[in-house]
Amino acid sequence: MTKPIQTTCPYCGVGCGISAKIDAAHHRLKISGDTTHPANFGRLCSKGSTLGETVELKGRLLQPKVYGRETSWTEALDLVADSFISTIEKYGADAVAIYGSGQLLTEDYYVANKLMKGFIGSGNMDTNSRLCMSSSVAGHKRAFGSDTVPGCYEDFEHAEMIVLIGSNTAWCHPVSFQRIRAVKETNPALKIVVIDPRRTASCDIADLHLPLASGSDAALFNGLLHFLSQQNELDTAYIEAHTEGFAEALNTAGIDIEQVAALCRLNKDDLHRFYAWFATHKKVMSLYSQGINQSSSGTDKVNAIINCHLATGSIGKPGSGPFSLTGQPNAMGGREVGGLSHQLAAHMDFSSADDIERVARFWNTQNIAKKPGYPAVELFDAIYDGKVKAVWIMGTNPVVSLPDADKVKLALQGCEFVVVSDCIADTDTTALAHVLLPAQGWSEKDGTVTNSERRISRQRALFKAAGSAKPDWWIITQVARRMGFEQAFHYQSPVEIFREHAQLSGFENNGLRDFDISAFADITPQDYERLQPTQWPVNQDYPQGRARLFDDGRFFTESGKAQFIAITPRPPVNLPDQDYPLILNTGRLRDQWHTMTRTAIAAKLNQHKPEPFVEVHAVNADRYGLVTNTLAIIESCWGSMLARVQITDSQLPGSIFVPMHWTEQYAGRGRMGALVNSIVDPLSNQPESKHTPVRIKAYQPAWQGFILSRRELTISAPDYWVKIKGEQHYRYELAGITLPENWQAWAQQNLCDSDGGTAQWQEYQDSGRGNYRAARFVNNQLESVIFIAAGSALPERNWLTGLFAKSELEKAERIALLTGCPPLGVADVGAIVCACFNVGEKTILAAIREKGLKTHQEVGLRLKAGTNCGSCVPEIKALL
Repeated sequence: MTKPIQTTCPYCGVGCGISAKIDAAHHRLKISGDTTHPANFGRLCSKGSTLGETVELKGRLLQPKVYGRETSWTEALDLVADSFISTIEKYGADAVAIYGSGQLLTEDYYVANKLMKGFIGSGNMDTNSRLCMSSSVAGHKRAFGSDTVPGCYEDFEHAEMIVLIGSNTAWCHPVSFQRIRAVKETNPALKIVVIDPRRTASCDIADLHLPLASGSDAALFNGLLHFLSQQNELDTAYIEAHTEGFAEALNTAGIDIEQVAALCRLNKDDLHRFYAWFATHKKVMSLYSQGINQSSSGTDKVNAIINCHLATGSIGKPGSGPFSLTGQPNAMGGREVGGLSHQLAAHMDFSSADDIERVARFWNTQNIAKKPGYPAVELFDAIYDGKVKAVWIMGTNPVVSLPDADKVKLALQGCEFVVVSDCIADTDTTALAHVLLPAQGWSEKDGTVTNSERRISRQRALFKAAGSAKPDWWIITQVARRMGFEQAFHYQSPVEIFREHAQLSGFENNGLRDFDISAFADITPQDYERLQPTQWPVNQDYPQGRARLFDDGRFFTESGKAQFIAITPRPPVNLPDQDYPLILNTGRLRDQWHTMTRTAIAAKLNQHKPEPFVEVHAVNADRYGLVTNTLAIIESCWGSMLARVQITDSQLPGSIFVPMHWTEQYAGRGRMGALVNSIVDPLSNQPESKHTPVRIKAYQPAWQGFILSRRELTISAPDYWVKIKGEQHYRYELAGITLPENWQAWAQQNLCDSDGGTAQWQEYQDSGRGNYRAARFVNNQLESVIFIAAGSALPERNWLTGLFAKSELEKAERIALLTGCPPLGVADVGAIVCACFNVGEKTILAAIREKGLKTHQEVGLRLKAGTNCGSCVPEIKALL
């Protein structure tokens, strides 16, 4: 192991610092939190803690491919450049596009945006950040005149009240949540309110949960603005001196508590309690995320929240204000360099002719785009319609993550030329590419990212690039040069790009734009390498960065005053009806990330929620004949999927919840994106991912089962299948409509390899009940097991999976094997609760009973469960 290298986590927008010890000889990492990084002070979540397990080279894209054939970089780059040139010559610049990702580093983003908008001359570069953050961008711009997050994480410690709105922070931003939990423990007077249709893990620390009706957030905050006025809790001096539009906003928000309670389907007393707390606490933070943004009226919801903070004069003050929790590690960095299709760079955009002319002069280009390009959903519609003929997708998986995902798949299948830059060889999107370009992954990349609190951090390379993989900025630069733009893309290293990015941020700025890192305009390679986490702006006035903005009451609007926005709440565009009576809500899980290309590699992260599932309230389960742990088919106007049923009272009747993560690499018919409607917010163009009308019914296969195998298998895929990587084994959950003629033959076909016939088989079959079970041994070591049943009554998997860690089974274990139950006296850990330390439910319950444990802290002391990222603490409390 070498001296630790400080880098940044590649998952959510918290932007945690990581300390990595490198074993280059064995391509291994020892990961710990960076105790000096101000985003996390050493804490990591389950995903960050297991990053060392995700850097294996298996499954990596290591060589360029052209039409399925491995080739050289020269041939691949020449083809990309020539194809883009010929497409532009034939159809015009708007016939090509780039679709990027919040996984790109800022330097990668900068050159991609510069190429498309500055030199190809089209606005057609957008990013998957459109799917998560664009409503915040639009809301910030309307209110502040700039896309600015006013506050910082330090405000958590100063707040008197924290409101979590449309954010399961405990699972989606775990380190920030643990910081808030710590504040609550040291200061019990801190009020925590969760506003979410679901009762999530974040409610564990809440003093109040408001399970509002889906889509009714704007009415809730309009009502709050009205209440503040009625109670004389406005900061009238601030409103007069620093804002405009208050009277109209207040007049439009004229709705009393009774009306709000009816619209939001909330208890009036609970609603009054929230309003009164907000009014009487001077330091209130509103933390919001996808539950607000992913809506056909997301921008209005953002502004309805901001209005309330403007009315109390609490913008930019310690412990106060609206705070957008960013979804991806560099969604903020992408916004800084113009990653969205309506933006240019350095927080300039196409709405200003002066901005267009200024950026053109800085880049020394005569061919700059003059208008916005297609935003994400429109972009893939344009590909489907044949308007965009060539697309370059970088570091993202739109065939899974975009709404109406089946249409996205058809669009790419029909596109004349598809390029994908990725570090993973096999994804739903790479399968449709004509050219595959191997990009460096986390642990090889070198550059910067910006987190939710505007803090720029270095992401440093830990290993040399695998195979022929190259940095994204290098790939883009090489194509740009081949397209004839050599002079503008002469970069030899990321520091040169960062330096130019900093220079542009200060170019003719003079305090007119919020984003300004001109202090880095002449940064040396040595200083870039040593760059410490710093919050922008970083300029002559703030050489060490600035924690909060707008504390002086000055904004980036034309008048210099913040703008109240009059909000008229709008219902979701698609409402439930007789054919599709339920509302689909979507979101993330604790231990998975986006489309699982990284997290599914780490066995620990696959144990907590191993299959696609659907959460349903008992009322709806009864109505539609659903039973816990059976399968259901969910259908919308756009597509369908299969999922495992979980019945829970944390879900409102009339709504269901499905996580977003599964792909065709890990599940048959498990893509949630196929269900989701493609309606977007007209201001932000962000999709309505939280409100799709659907129907649900029981899925009744002829058989169900599972296979556990020491090796990865190629299975004759039945109607339903899920692949799960475990510790020293692979797990396959299966179900089929059609019964094989002979289970023994089916098992041998799917489990056997070239073992020379030396495998031993242990079998049990009850044809009358439809049961078949078999175990396969090679050299006395368990190689695989298969359990098949007519229904869903199958044994738990955890004891069986533990047997793969043994070089040879004991006699009692071998006898008990096909029962699926451990021998008498052998513990079964049960379903995994704590992914960080692999602690199961039955282990926790046994410790509670036998040791008389009373608190989650005592469980932690005994078993370590809940002592790392803390995301499993609510489940431990439930077991207690």
